[in-house]
Amino acid sequence: MDKKTNKILQTLGIETVNKGATTGSINGWITTKGQELVSYSPIDGQAIARVALADAGAYDILMEKATTAFASFKMMPAPKRGEMVREIGNQLREKKEALGTLIALENGKIKAEGMGEVQEMIDIADFAVGLSRQLYGLTMHSERPLHRMYEQWHPLGVVGIITAFNFPCAVWAWNALVAAVCGDVCLFKPSSKTPLTAIAIQNIIAPVVDKYGADGVFNLIIGSRQDVGMPMLNDPRIPLISATGSTAMGKRVGAIVGERLGRTLLELGGNNAIIVTEDADMDMAIRATLFGAVGTAGQRCTSTRRIIVQSSVRKIFVARLIDAYKQVRIGNPMDEKTLMGPLIDATAVAGMDQALTAAREQGGEVLYGGGPATIQGLEGGFYVTPAIVAVKNHYPIVQQETFAPILYIIDYDSLDQAIELHNQVPQGLSSAIFTGSMYAQEQFLSHKGSDCGIANVNIGTSGAEIGGAFGGEKETGGGRESGSDAWRVYMRRQTNTINWGRDLPLAQGIEFDIR
Repeated sequence: MDKKTNKILQTLGIETVNKGATTGSINGWITTKGQELVSYSPIDGQAIARVALADAGAYDILMEKATTAFASFKMMPAPKRGEMVREIGNQLREKKEALGTLIALENGKIKAEGMGEVQEMIDIADFAVGLSRQLYGLTMHSERPLHRMYEQWHPLGVVGIITAFNFPCAVWAWNALVAAVCGDVCLFKPSSKTPLTAIAIQNIIAPVVDKYGADGVFNLIIGSRQDVGMPMLNDPRIPLISATGSTAMGKRVGAIVGERLGRTLLELGGNNAIIVTEDADMDMAIRATLFGAVGTAGQRCTSTRRIIVQSSVRKIFVARLIDAYKQVRIGNPMDEKTLMGPLIDATAVAGMDQALTAAREQGGEVLYGGGPATIQGLEGGFYVTPAIVAVKNHYPIVQQETFAPILYIIDYDSLDQAIELHNQVPQGLSSAIFTGSMYAQEQFLSHKGSDCGIANVNIGTSGAEIGGAFGGEKETGGGRESGSDAWRVYMRRQTNTINWGRDLPLAQGIEFDIR
């Protein structure tokens, strides 16, 4: 580990991970002597630091701590909880540079995207502060005289947060900071590929947690599926599991948690498409496609996977797109001139290669890229050349999500056909259309249009704002996080009826008198 990396770790208070510091909550780490997890940088394949994995005993300690903390934290007024989150946002502002850099080192996304992810955390903190004074219920009119009806929302309890490597910070913030103003506590299980970023979050927010006496509200645990993951899914003390990952993972999570009638918030796979009409602004469409397909090396759940382009403009669109791809600088994500960093690991590289092989075997044609990229001085890194592949939408490989920079090109003739092709995949996360036609725009956004949770016009599929609810339909899981009224999933609804009269009339006019 070089001096610069070591300095970043020290700035974020995680230099002790080199000595095997373990995962715990805020005020002090739980010491274990279990197995160690090594965090490798996809930039060069070198080890950054070591983390001791939590065992089943550590899990029980943290769950006891979390449930105890909930009993008192839920009684803190929501605006005061909002003040705590506001100060967490300020701590993130102070550490934005260091945390964004660590994301790039451990995750491989370019530093600009790492910084953007931290800004997203700051934005959701600001959103949650306002939300702390807007946890509204409704007042209803009772059919019975001298009765009042209303609903209110109560904190739910311990929220289990299971995240993926590609957004090691933002997804935690979407869940934990909104859940906190709702009065919940959280147990955070990050991806084993990005443990240091998770530890950094805990250290950044620690002074605020101490100030508000909120130890046990934000809990972190890094451990195996057997010792931590499965206990979380099966634990009735965790009423809600929020899980981000593949569709296959989500199906397992949903089945296990559903068996105990627990709640799940699932953010799963995406197979996102952009429809390009013949009257689209090609400059805008090319730029949006490039960022959507190449940003984060195609490792976003909202990454653009398919371009459904009108046949009359296909040739010029593809030619311009290939020219744009040739200008993408692949390399060290710490270099500000780099546009695409590495994939997360060797497994991801192999997965991309297998998908391209399958596409060829099923009849597709690779129009550009697709091979490994060798970066001088970073031969141990996991670099690839983004690929453009001409396919048919029904090919089995096109129906799957490959977490890599592969962009499939699909032709269409009519708008109805384009929308039909768009919706003929199992996933339903993000979608977009580039068009100059109001008719095409409104059809895409109508009931007969996109079947995704996110539908954009003249904006790409990637880069959602925190103010809107984020999530998708079908095999994307149906969950909603972040903005709008997504806060409700972290609370329980209670309907209240108050009789302030002297009689006891029954609903529906039922008579039940005792003589």
